[in-house]
Order: sequence, then structure tokens, then C-alpha cells
Amino acid sequence: MFDGSIFGKINDQYAELWKAIIRPPRDVYDVKDLGPPVFSMGNRTYQRTDTTLLNPKGERLVCSHFEPIPTERKSKILPCVIYLHGNCSSRLEALSTIPVLLPLNITIFCFDFAGSGLSDGEYVSLGYHEREDLGSVVEMLRESGTVSCIGIWGRSMGAVTALLHGDRDPSIAGMVLDSPFADLQVLAEELVEFYINVSIPKFLLSGALQMIRMSIQQRCEFDIKDLVPIRHVDSCYIPALFTAAYNDNFIRPHHARELHEAYAGDKNFVMIEGDHNSPRSRFFMDSVAIFFLNALRIDVQLPSPLEHRIPIGEASRPSENPSEANGSVRPTSQPVPAARPLREPVRPELRESVERLAGAHAVE
Repeated sequence: MFDGSIFGKINDQYAELWKAIIRPPRDVYDVKDLGPPVFSMGNRTYQRTDTTLLNPKGERLVCSHFEPIPTERKSKILPCVIYLHGNCSSRLEALSTIPVLLPLNITIFCFDFAGSGLSDGEYVSLGYHEREDLGSVVEMLRESGTVSCIGIWGRSMGAVTALLHGDRDPSIAGMVLDSPFADLQVLAEELVEFYINVSIPKFLLSGALQMIRMSIQQRCEFDIKDLVPIRHVDSCYIPALFTAAYNDNFIRPHHARELHEAYAGDKNFVMIEGDHNSPRSRFFMDSVAIFFLNALRIDVQLPSPLEHRIPIGEASRPSENPSEANGSVRPTSQPVPAARPLREPVRPELRESVERLAGAHAVE
């Protein structure tokens, strides 16, 4: 027997359930939240160029490219990492990568997926349609004449997007995959139980999922049964760094573990402290820097905090040093903001950190 109130709970939460997948809260921000278009860090000066791009549906994607200013550019052609944000976040999320990658002569390209931030579009699809957004960005960067090899750093929906693009584009040099899910239907089942907060009989769970599936098909033109990233990883050979947080109750760590185990290419797996939206530790940010230096084949003298971190092909665990728990890689002599909260959506805490950076280092 089961409590008949479960019917009422499912009915009450139905709209919230499908919206959690394709219409989570949208991050609304102002372009000034990205900081100044020209800024300094350490003894170097960088610039941000904002642009727009159309995806295959004709939707406008807002984009930003962070690079050294022309007079301080080591080469006309530099490697680039594309940062892909989570499901109710925006390109603001990429700001935490600035002190990690720019000092290593790696440029950063970020954008709002369709249905996110300031880009066009009503819904997100957790990677299904977003891979086409990414494909348009990759094509544009390759045609720019200023980008050599390309890496991808994705979180949550962004990590799934990277996986769905990766098995069709072997020229990607490396991927960092933070908290991806292995199978959307499995994730949906877990989310139903999370939202309802009671154990649900299997036939009721199946019925609830069918309702959610139909609502998503009607609104977003994809079937959740077709969004199964683990089906893509056995044909992907791009070097990859997987990570998951111990206390992530939104996308549970078993998803990233299963993807890592099935992945065909060179791979690492790193478990980190925190939950889905926790600031990523200094250990992890350092590990990402080392990973991209290897994957993008960059010959550079490493800043001392990075020298002991993991290269491609080795698994590791986070530092047990509490002083590193909420830090950020500091590859320049001048202080940079601490690791920012990975909120979904990105909230004022991140923007305040950016404003401090802008105020301290803006170039007149």
C-alpha cells in the first residue's frame, strides 16, 4: 500500500518538474557585470571582445572572448578554451576561469546558450540542442584566424554539451567535464524523487516521467529518452578530465563515474568537496590548468602553485589542506578574486567579486 497523497504531491509539483529540466530560472544580468573591456592582471593587460553569433535555428547567441591585448599577444594564433555554463546560469560563470587560463596564454571564449542569459530562445535542453550552439562557436573560432587548438570546459549542462559535441569532433584538444549526467531519464527519475521527497511506487514514477516527457517534447522538440550522454563516450577519444562533488544531490556523483568508466580516450577522474554549486577548490583549478597545458601542448614555465598537480592520464583526489578548500589558482603576482560560487543561476556574490576585480584592475 502507499499513501494516496503522493498523487497530490506529483500533481502539485508537475510544472516544477518539467521546468526544472527545460525552463529553470534564467540568469538576468547586465553586460557591465562582465567587468571592464580592458583590464590588468599581474603585469599584463587583457581585453574582452563582445560579439553575437547565430545558431542553426537563427537564434542570437551573445558571446565574449577574453585575450591579451594585441601589443602583449605572444602570437597572432593562440589556443582557446570555450567555457560552457550550467542550465540556469550564463557566461558570467566563465569569469572564474580568467586567473586560471589567461596568464598561461590560453584565451577564453564564453557565451550564453540559447534559452539562457541574454541570448535568444525560450527553453534549454540540457545539451541536446546546445551542442548545435557549440558547433557554431567552434566553427566561428576556427575561421577567425586567431585560434590554434581548442579545448572545452563545461559544467553540468555545459559538460553534457561538450560530450555530445566531442564524439563528432575529434579535433577538440581536451575537455574538462564538471558534473555531467549519464542519462537524462535516470536523472529525471532522481529529480522526481528529490522534488516529491517521498519514495514513489514504480508505476507512479513511470507515469510522472511520461507526463514530463510529453511536456518537454511539446515545448522543446526533443525526447528525454534520446539524451543519453553515456552512449557517446565509447567513441570519443579526446583527453578528458571528469569531476564530481561528494555532496552533489542534483546530479549525483555516480553519473560522472559511469561516464568516466565508459570513456574511450585518455581520462582522469577527480572527486572534489562540496555540492553541485560549491566554489571549485584551488586543487581543482590548478588541475584544470595543468590539464589544458598538456592537452593544448603549451610549453610554459609553470607558476609554482601548479607544479605538483595532475597531468593527463592520472587520477587524483582533492587536497586535504583546509586552507585550499575555497581558494583559486593564483598564477600572477597581483591578487585575484577567490573562487566564485557556482550558483544556478549565478547570483550577486559572483558579480561582486567581478566588480572588485574591475575596480582594482580596470585600465583607463
